[in-house]
Amino acid sequence: MSPVTSLLFCGTGGQGVLTAAEVCGWAALRAGFHVKKSEVHGMAQRGGSVESHLRFGEEVFSPLIPDGGADFLIPFHAEEENRLAHFLKPGGQNLIASLADASKLEDRKFVNTYLLGVLSARMELAREHWVEALKIVYRGRRIEENIRYFELGAGKK
Repeated sequence: MSPVTSLLFCGTGGQGVLTAAEVCGWAALRAGFHVKKSEVHGMAQRGGSVESHLRFGEEVFSPLIPDGGADFLIPFHAEEENRLAHFLKPGGQNLIASLADASKLEDRKFVNTYLLGVLSARMELAREHWVEALKIVYRGRRIEENIRYFELGAGKK
């Protein structure tokens, strides 16, 4: 990992973009990193553009990712991926292909958790930090299901 890891979560209102960024931030915090997060709401209603910039590392000064600075782009909606692709750095990872797999889940409420699992398989944060983060953010609400979909995304069935 580079000294600062930058992730851009994007989608539309109601897709769990902000929740996914919150879980990832907690996982990085539990792993001992300094974390900064910023949220941008295009419209304050279901269906409007939403993005969350998340950066973590030994020391992070700004939550905002510069153009061409994202290590990971995690889109929950194809149009938002197109709109924000310029943030991805050369060699960065765009998880758009995983969105098609996520759309086949038996319960679409867990697309965000599934995509976090996909992301976790590409990062150096330990599984236990992700599970702790899921428990913190979901506070017991359907936690077993969230962990199951996370594991499915991570490739552990």
